[in-house]
Amino acid sequence: MRILIIEDEAKVASFIKKGLEEESYAVDVAADGEEGLGMLGMNVYDAVVLDLMLPKKNGIEVMREVRADKINVPVLMLTARDTLEDKVMGLDAGADDYLTKPFAFKELLARLRSLLRRGKAEVAMLKVADLTLDPATRRVKRSGQDIALTAKEFSLLEYLMRNVGKPQTRTTLSEHVWDINFDRMTNVVDVYINFLRNKVDKGFDKKLIHTVRGVGYIIKE
Repeated sequence: MRILIIEDEAKVASFIKKGLEEESYAVDVAADGEEGLGMLGMNVYDAVVLDLMLPKKNGIEVMREVRADKINVPVLMLTARDTLEDKVMGLDAGADDYLTKPFAFKELLARLRSLLRRGKAEVAMLKVADLTLDPATRRVKRSGQDIALTAKEFSLLEYLMRNVGKPQTRTTLSEHVWDINFDRMTNVVDVYINFLRNKVDKGFDKKLIHTVRGVGYIIKE
């Protein structure tokens, strides 16, 4: 999952980015409203953490432009102002949730997870054949055997399993698993798919991760 943080306070942005990366999210950061809008126009994000008080364009202006451009990404708005009027204004502009500073990172993470689940049919536990992945505990098992994955391997497998049966291009996978600094000219996606195959499919008769020739990869029974 790839998250965009639009926050002008460097310490706050760094705190959120570090915490999300430890949870295996790919994270980009914009320091003002205009930069944030530019990044939203160029990249695909699964969620946005948006500060209300921003230079150049404030959070409300960013939110209105995002919705006017039909970008339906879930948005969690942050602000040091906790008046009812500010909350109503943010939600009316199109934000999906609202969190007041200071906040505990665990609460921000829980709210983001809730936003990412909204409108999706998948349950907390992801399952394909005898392969299971629990996003909450970060445990992966195949036929009851624990599989140890790195952060990127876990993110890649989670994205494939959230889109079971649907072919995913290398570009789509890179957009959701790696951050803005990812070099799309490399074969990193293919390398990590091979890592996953060695851990998820090796030693099992039924292979779950397949190559879709000319497209990319798919996970299916």
